[in-house]
Amino acid sequence: MSRKDTQTFDLFDAPPASEPATPHPALFEPQALLDLLERWVARGWLRDLDRALARFLLNEAPDAPALLLLAAALASHQLGRGHVCLELAATLAAPDFALSLPPEGDDLIEPPILPSALLETLTLAEWQAALDHPLLASTGPGNTPLVASATRLYLRRYWQFERTLQQEIATRLTANGDVSELANTCRSPVHWAMDDASHPDHATATNLLPRALNTLFPSTQTLDWQKTACALAARRRFAVITGGPGTGKTTTVVRLLALLQTLQMASGEPALRIRLAAPTGKAAARLNESIAGQVNRLPFHELASLWQQDASGKQEAQGKQETSWQQKTPWEGASARDDQATPTLQASIPTEVTTLHRLLGARPDTRHFRHGPNNPLALDVLVIDEASMVDIEMMTAVLGALPSNAQLVLLGDKDQLASVEAGAVLGELCRRADAAHYTPATAQWLEAATGQAIPAQFTDDHGEPLDQAITMLRVSHRFDEQSGIGQLAQAINQPGHAMSNRNKQQAVNQLLRQGYPDVQHRVLSGQKDTTLDELVLNGSSAGFPQNGEGRTDHKGKPVAPPTGYRHYLNVLNTQRPEGASFETDPHAFDTWAGQVLTAYGRFQLLCALRKGPWGVEGLNPRIAHTLRREGWLTANDVTLEKGWYEGRPVLVTQNDYALKLMNGDIGITLAVPDPRAPGQSLLRVAFPTSDPAKPIRWVLPSRLHAVETVFAMTVHKSQGSEFVHTALLLPATLNPILTRELVYTGITRAREWLTVVEAKRGVLGEAVVREVLRVSGFSRDN
Repeated sequence: MSRKDTQTFDLFDAPPASEPATPHPALFEPQALLDLLERWVARGWLRDLDRALARFLLNEAPDAPALLLLAAALASHQLGRGHVCLELAATLAAPDFALSLPPEGDDLIEPPILPSALLETLTLAEWQAALDHPLLASTGPGNTPLVASATRLYLRRYWQFERTLQQEIATRLTANGDVSELANTCRSPVHWAMDDASHPDHATATNLLPRALNTLFPSTQTLDWQKTACALAARRRFAVITGGPGTGKTTTVVRLLALLQTLQMASGEPALRIRLAAPTGKAAARLNESIAGQVNRLPFHELASLWQQDASGKQEAQGKQETSWQQKTPWEGASARDDQATPTLQASIPTEVTTLHRLLGARPDTRHFRHGPNNPLALDVLVIDEASMVDIEMMTAVLGALPSNAQLVLLGDKDQLASVEAGAVLGELCRRADAAHYTPATAQWLEAATGQAIPAQFTDDHGEPLDQAITMLRVSHRFDEQSGIGQLAQAINQPGHAMSNRNKQQAVNQLLRQGYPDVQHRVLSGQKDTTLDELVLNGSSAGFPQNGEGRTDHKGKPVAPPTGYRHYLNVLNTQRPEGASFETDPHAFDTWAGQVLTAYGRFQLLCALRKGPWGVEGLNPRIAHTLRREGWLTANDVTLEKGWYEGRPVLVTQNDYALKLMNGDIGITLAVPDPRAPGQSLLRVAFPTSDPAKPIRWVLPSRLHAVETVFAMTVHKSQGSEFVHTALLLPATLNPILTRELVYTGITRAREWLTVVEAKRGVLGEAVVREVLRVSGFSRDN
């Protein structure tokens, strides 16, 4: 094979300069384009689905220009990469980013032409002109399969998602409207409290809201952003509360729910119907655990006393003048007796969390849901946690299923990775959250409601309506100044405009060398470096100061030293019930399984990729063989690769409603006694549940069809989870997926210990200065 028959390329290096080329036939001959798309598909650069769309469009319109077909195929491909549309100008500026090219480069035999060479002679005006086809593309409403908007090309469905989402949010941000209309449509006082001076109960609400906020949030010397978040969220039908790990998002929303129900009781209306949801089963389970504990700490007695005082005053006023919108309700009967009011208020705060798919009523084998505009959800308030994981299609479905008078509250970390599917809704909504941009009117309202002045740097005479519905929590209660995890997260999370790339890289490197007690940094010398084996076995405690001994957390409680996977396997063996029967003594086995699952959660290896030696497909077999070599696993080679064995941790990758398992759930394979054969054992997979009466769900391995081994987990899959000791492994080659958002998400999964591993020195520094750029028209700057 001669050198001219091969081509080595690197997506991250600029292509060599060359003489201007003549236009490639694929730019003006549809069949030549389809042939090229076929070759791209064969290389894995393009999906077969994308090529099929171009072929379908050509069949529908034989006169379709090749440039239109190319744009359609690329727009389809962007959806698989998280982008809502194809940005023509950006594609011409960096053409090779439009395909899924192998980032490490490749030696190709008879290589296809790269987009950079194909589009070399094309101008933006020429490409835009080619999109003018009445059957295939329009500039707005219609029935064409494509929509061209400015320099963006959409598949119509996603253009409609974006447009609908913008309209729904804008509607919920508008003024509350006429009081008489509210009387007929709005069950909650939160939409007029302290806003509408003409409302009959305005004086009561104006008085009650600050008092309820002061009851929920003791006064502090500094601005309490949680209190601010509750006030703003109680003001509109749409609110966003964002913040990093440990900033108190769950605490805030629980107090918000108590605030809303307190205002509701004072109004004499039935209790708000509140639902809590999350995008995955794992996130839902975690929120369920957090909320249950938070609710028990709420000051229900004090809150009930507040609305009782207002209720008695209102009843006296009602004796003089009864209005049509005020009707007596069961609340009024309870208002005179605290022994009824307090438990009633407590019972009105939900603790059960469901997944969005289950909430909307997912229909098997379709993209549709039972609930929608024609069959709205029966609720008054919906709270969605981990909203950064919600893609544009799902968010549109949620808003479409909400009643017009219902309230939506989104919780999430705007700086985490966006959804795997197309769209970065939370990130787009919160693009201006750092500076708040509250108008003087909003700042004045907040000061009246909370008793806290908003600093001048967070006000803006030209603040937009959306800004007035967003609160960013800014104080971490998990990581203090002595926490390397917190300091590293803060440094990595600095946006590109805040400091130069070089300064950011230097700051990150300095933090890693500073010797924080909870962070260690390792650089591997190659694929066979045993440092990684030591890490997954024992946690490499020697890399932490004093071997991780003697450390306390920010509350002064002792922190156990870091561990690896050997710890949970040791618990599996030493705590196994002896002489007990799985059928007659299930409690013993539930206790054992719970101990093993807790021990497993003390360590997790995260990686960026799925494929390759540094992805989950390469690391999971390697770790399994390492554990077997050290005597912790006993399966043979075939079983380790493809079978079931005791100690195998598995991750559920699809919702299974029959088994009550959700995407993201983690279980451990355990051997239990076989009642039919004394001395023999059977394998069962133990999954934790939120039911105290049945804490473990035991499942036959044969019933689990959508699971994968999870010694190594992708950062994407780890969202919504946290681990006592998290190890983040970055691959040896720079990849488009390696961004500051991925690194930030990975390191903030660590609760007490963090190990950062680079397969090759320098990859971390390159990753932290690259940001996720999701292409869409949802941005307020477009």
